[in-house]
Amino acid sequence: MCSNADLLSIIGIAKKVLFVLQIAIPIALLIFGTIDLGKAVMAGDEKEIKTAINLLIKRVVAAVAVFLLVLLVSIVTGWVGGTEWKACWSSASTNVKINPINSIG
Repeated sequence: MCSNADLLSIIGIAKKVLFVLQIAIPIALLIFGTIDLGKAVMAGDEKEIKTAINLLIKRVVAAVAVFLLVLLVSIVTGWVGGTEWKACWSSASTNVKINPINSIG
């Protein structure tokens, strides 16, 4: 299974996408939460500040969940896929080059 170069490149692309999502989504959630809290503080409304703090807390929890979800999925697929899947996952390189599709005819 791991000897197939196309499969290894697909797994490599999946690893790269998961890594980017694992980092980008939590950062975006924290930035948007901070912006919302900043707007509420600038407005000076106490009710708006409480709402923004609650929203920021929810976004922090979501950011941690997204960050840990990738780890959880890796663990579960390792259990389900067994040692062969682990070997494929670890041997797949994230330095993949996507070849353009050759036109037919």
